[in-house]
Amino acid sequence: MAAVPRIRGLRALAFHNLHTDERLNLAYWQNGKYSRPALTQINHILRDHYSGDVYPMDVRLMDLLCDLQNKTGHDGAIEVISGYRSPKTNMMLARYSDGVSKRSYHTKGMAIDIRMPGVPLRGLYRTALGMQRGGVGYYPESQFVHVDVGPVRTW
Repeated sequence: MAAVPRIRGLRALAFHNLHTDERLNLAYWQNGKYSRPALTQINHILRDHYSGDVYPMDVRLMDLLCDLQNKTGHDGAIEVISGYRSPKTNMMLARYSDGVSKRSYHTKGMAIDIRMPGVPLRGLYRTALGMQRGGVGYYPESQFVHVDVGPVRTW
């Protein structure tokens, strides 16, 4: 996949949804505003892969991901483990795992579980923590980092 462009005045992201094997590479902000068509495509690729439900993802999360990529030097696709989760899906997952919050920010379009190939997981976690822009969870056994745009906290 082509590198994510880093042009002043342009914010772009690339995703690889590991559950659907879909890929997306696009600019979601340019000329001082968010692109509605691009955000629609992002909402689709980050949908609940269990139910197929699509939900509007918080643009602050996209900006956080873009800044996180810039700080880590990652210029490839972000691997998505979980984006949006419907309340029904979230409750189902919470029944089977202590690691799933019953009041998850995933159900509000404000959280994502990710990996950035080539960026060590611990480094990704520490970089996200240092940004102080929301919640950050570290899941080394499952090989992902959770980031959200809720209150600043860690686990």
